[in-house]
Order: sequence, then structure tokens, then C-alpha cells
Amino acid sequence: MRAPPSVRAYFSRIGRKGGARSRRKLSPAEARNMVRIREARRALREFHAQCFWYLRRDMAVTLDDLPEIIRGLRRNGGRRGFLVAARLAAPGDTPRDAETGSSRG
Repeated sequence: MRAPPSVRAYFSRIGRKGGARSRRKLSPAEARNMVRIREARRALREFHAQCFWYLRRDMAVTLDDLPEIIRGLRRNGGRRGFLVAARLAAPGDTPRDAETGSSRG
């Protein structure tokens, strides 16, 4: 059954608006940081009982929280946690830099 022309026109109009609104222009660094935050949120959920019992499970993870999440994964996450922490760490970060929050440069 085909939708009436008015309904098709409405869906067409909102579809164009949504497509125009959802196009983002991110720098490569911003895109990498978004991926790191998404992975950190996933790690927080997956390793919560093992590594992050002292944090709220529904905590809003930001870029500033990454060193704490990396530290927890390295200390209490076992081999899998250590590998996830390595993916979360920024290129060039050493384990000591990630734990202290300092960076070289």
C-alpha cells in the first residue's frame, strides 16, 4: 500500500533536513578522540566490576577521564584490560604518562 502524497512529501522533507543536519566536519584528531571515548565507555561497562567498582556505572566518560580508565585497566584488567588500555592510550603515551596524566613535549 502506497502512502498518500502528503505523507511521502513530509517524509522526504524531514529526510533532507536530517541528512543536512547530521553531516559533521571533524578533524582527524577529533574523530580519533571520539573513537577513544566510545571505546572507554565500552571498557567501563565491560570491566566495571573488575576495575571500576568505585565509579558510577552510568558515568559520562570524557576525554579527561581517559587516564583514569587506562590506569584502572592496566592495574586490574588482566591481559585483556591491558590490551584495551593500549588501544585507548594516545600514540606516544607511555604507561607512566597515561597514569599521571602528563604528556611529553
